[in-house]
Amino acid sequence: MNTFKKLYCRIFQKVFKIAIPILPYSNPYIIDSTTKIPDILIKKNIDIVLIITDEAVHKLGLIDTLKKTLENKKIKYSIYDKTQPNPTVNNVEEALKMYIDNGAKALIGFGGGSSIDCAKAVGARVARPKKSISKMEGIIKIRRRIPYLIAVPTTAGTGSEVTVATVITDSETNHKFPINDFVLIPNVAVLDSEVTKTLPPHITSTTGMDALTHAVEAFIGRSTVKSTREDALNSVKLIAENLEKAYSNGDDLEARENMLQASFLAGRAFSKSYVGYCHAIAHSLGGKYKIPHGLANAVILPHILEAYGESVYPKLKKLALAMDICTNDTPEDKAAQMFIDKVRTMNSDMNIPSKLSGIKKEDILQLAAYADKEANPLYPVPVLMDRFELEKIYYEIMEE
Repeated sequence: MNTFKKLYCRIFQKVFKIAIPILPYSNPYIIDSTTKIPDILIKKNIDIVLIITDEAVHKLGLIDTLKKTLENKKIKYSIYDKTQPNPTVNNVEEALKMYIDNGAKALIGFGGGSSIDCAKAVGARVARPKKSISKMEGIIKIRRRIPYLIAVPTTAGTGSEVTVATVITDSETNHKFPINDFVLIPNVAVLDSEVTKTLPPHITSTTGMDALTHAVEAFIGRSTVKSTREDALNSVKLIAENLEKAYSNGDDLEARENMLQASFLAGRAFSKSYVGYCHAIAHSLGGKYKIPHGLANAVILPHILEAYGESVYPKLKKLALAMDICTNDTPEDKAAQMFIDKVRTMNSDMNIPSKLSGIKKEDILQLAAYADKEANPLYPVPVLMDRFELEKIYYEIMEE
């Protein structure tokens, strides 16, 4: 990356870091069961809601308890269940029409990060009806309060229930883009381990590694503050202690609860301190090839950490200590490598591949350009890279 661009990126990031203490971040009100949702809605004088989910969650019956409790409290609801794994502009517009047609007054995002992201984007469109969702790409483009939003994560990974972000895919170009605004932070987060019990192991593992990536990228970046460092470290510790337990035994509710907490903490950390190139690359792959976000992050993470080199050794040692895989006496370079090796071991033990299939060489230049555009100057990464440097990562992770 040329000197002028580096200087611009660092100044941009420094301004945002200075502003963190005065920016209007908020924490969702946390409840532990979907059965408590109706009482919250009643207190807010809300009697009609739109539930945004996906077909799989709907068919599994995960929203049945919510439906019954809403009916018992005489709260009307409609359900949009067409959300795709990488929610599209078309998903948002279809759900928006249902919201308007049914006279809804609040949104419930019920499912993985995709459903919650879709609900956030619908809220943005309600708040700004004359502005297309693509025009909201970037930072603070909504600037108006969205409808009351309740997030019910069925996976422990995305942290969307606490973040300022939503990620949407253009239905025509497959370009995947983030929207960041404080108004997108949900009003309520429902951390109910019961709705995560039916997650298949491969979803448990990849969404869990997504949470780990959030925590790691937030921690090693240059815009951390005391609270985000604490959240990230606590998240990494919980993931080390619970992810493989939840993967091996889906009925282990204690592990499930701890993973929901880990995901929440990691989401809160990266909302303030942001992520890095791992996410930028993963978003480009999700948009182009529909590669699941958690899977992409799991594969990319060790490569990005190695690319950062010695600049991240001190922080990776702290993460290794949080995972209890090294001691205070361990040299920083060795501790950092132990942490990277641990990430790879976790992937292997949970049958996550070391390479990603489907990446085409002829697409890499464009994919790297997308990643460069998303990350620079916004993400306060330890080492700045331009699209040509990012290209190397794609070649490293692609299946031959």
